[in-house]
Amino acid sequence: MKLLASLLLSLAPLAGAMAAPTQHLFLEVRLSPDGSLVASVEGDAPPSGGFPVRRELILRSSDGSGERKLTMPCGDTPECWPASLAWSPDGKQLAFVLRTPGSHARSIYRATRDGKVEQLLAFDGTIKDLRYGDKGVLAMLATSGAQKEVGAVEAGAPISGELDAPTPSQRLAVLEPGASSLSFVSRDGLYVYEYDWVHGNRGFVATAAPGDGDRNWWIAKLYAFDGLKEVKERLLYAPRNAREQLADPKVSPDGTRTAFIVGLMSDFGSTGGDVMTVPTAGGAPLALTPDMAASASQLEWGCSGRLEAMVLAGDELQRLDLGEGRAALAPKLLWRSAESLRDLDSACAAKSSVSVRENFDKPAEIQVLRDGQWKDITRRNAELAKANFTARSLHWTSEGRNVQGWLLWPESPAPGQHPMVVDVHGGPAAAHRPHYVGNGVQRSLLGKGYAIFLPNPRGSFGQGEAFTQANAQDFGHGDLRDILAGVDEVIRTEAVDPQRLGIMGHSYGGYMTMWTVTQTVRFRAAVAGAGIVNWQSYYGQNGINEWMPPYFGATVYDDPAVYAKSSPINFIKNVRTPTLAYVGGADIECPPAQTQEFGTALHALGVPSSTVIYEGEGHRFRKPETTADIERRTIAWFERWLH
Repeated sequence: MKLLASLLLSLAPLAGAMAAPTQHLFLEVRLSPDGSLVASVEGDAPPSGGFPVRRELILRSSDGSGERKLTMPCGDTPECWPASLAWSPDGKQLAFVLRTPGSHARSIYRATRDGKVEQLLAFDGTIKDLRYGDKGVLAMLATSGAQKEVGAVEAGAPISGELDAPTPSQRLAVLEPGASSLSFVSRDGLYVYEYDWVHGNRGFVATAAPGDGDRNWWIAKLYAFDGLKEVKERLLYAPRNAREQLADPKVSPDGTRTAFIVGLMSDFGSTGGDVMTVPTAGGAPLALTPDMAASASQLEWGCSGRLEAMVLAGDELQRLDLGEGRAALAPKLLWRSAESLRDLDSACAAKSSVSVRENFDKPAEIQVLRDGQWKDITRRNAELAKANFTARSLHWTSEGRNVQGWLLWPESPAPGQHPMVVDVHGGPAAAHRPHYVGNGVQRSLLGKGYAIFLPNPRGSFGQGEAFTQANAQDFGHGDLRDILAGVDEVIRTEAVDPQRLGIMGHSYGGYMTMWTVTQTVRFRAAVAGAGIVNWQSYYGQNGINEWMPPYFGATVYDDPAVYAKSSPINFIKNVRTPTLAYVGGADIECPPAQTQEFGTALHALGVPSSTVIYEGEGHRFRKPETTADIERRTIAWFERWLH
């Protein structure tokens, strides 16, 4: 099949695209301090999945009795996106950030409870994570003169000019009541990732690293910033080794202790690990959850002043009470459920909470917790088509390890054995979790009678730090054996045709797809999104290479052999599997040169293949026409080779 290795595609919307139900996405929710109103940013997903092109800011009564859509100054246009919602302590106004369409600039606005909107500040760069302190002081993370959107998954700036020139820093800043400009708290050159107020406007605690923010999160440390004007910067905690990344710092209500998550995490924003605390004034750290067989993903100091953690434990999401954060006590289980829960926000005065909840059977809706009961206050997805599959959790043993995953089975399968596609998650520090399968590739495959297997092999979150670190210096080897053992278990127990197996994945899942087809011929078709074929060349091509020494144990210059043993390119002559590969043309996490190198090799070897590079897209695809084209190509590829 003709190779499209260097072709950059500017795609128009596809005629006759596959019809799909419209799925409404809730991107952010916040509960007012008195518990009476819920603010949310939301919008309809494109037909093939992805993020909403148009987004709304809505105020709803927390009992679901009414709602009001706020009118944005830039109108109902793409990229006129409200975000970063923050209620004032008195609950009288809601602050939010609004993107200027077609730019990286932001403005801060506030809205009253009756829906009136006014601008507080216009800014020449990005702003995120608004949080009120005392006396109306508004804190945030701001990047003056931003050259791209925040985060390594976003499209990178063009590679040109002096490559060693300093990049703009995301800094802690405050906006005083009545002020017309920001006051920066943290110094230029130190990139701040996450922060929390110290009660009484006494300052902040934050994770930060010097230099390029996309590249250096994996070496971030925990800092205290005392004061708002004449700021004193203090180091609170430095990772003890390269496999400790820090996330989600939260200061106790009395300001005396700071909790944070520490563990091997392959991506900023994909959080999992153990929980630690450290005195905010400085002192020895304390491990609260040593040897926990689960991965903490979010921390909050509860209304009673006790530390609570959201953790993934196997196939369950659990909420744990960790006490006052002063001793390693046996966690108390508050609740457990096989679901996904996002943006949990509480109003202590009202004894209420709000969240966006979903699972395999139920699409996302906003729910409010009151008097111990969760209740939907939206029904935006009530008309979605019923799930066309059943889901069940699977457990199997691989080399003495207990491994978990999910099997999605077509609801009304035809008689006989069925084709199955293995979908490998990204990361590798991540996990497949219960989610509503609405628009996109998975839904289309299920509708055509395919089973889908979602494994969580070693390296995944959900079974503790030892399991998450078990693929370090062993990429593609033990994790692939875990996946293949899971495939064997499915074939043993279900009506799956072993001659019609496919594999796909994006990011680390794309790498695992490229690797798998060099190691086995069990899969008759493969689709690799944003993969990596050559770890040695990748080290110098990507924009985030600080993530690699924690996983490989050294730089590529100090130990090239450990990189070579996991590089698909070194086994490329083994490939017999027809493979479709695609990537964003502005991807800095998994640069397009890796996908091009893979496609070039398959073409030279005569392996049926197709390679597509999407112009202007980063690691996370934003354009609806891109996701539609990926869905069309993926379904056609599996249909051609498996059906």
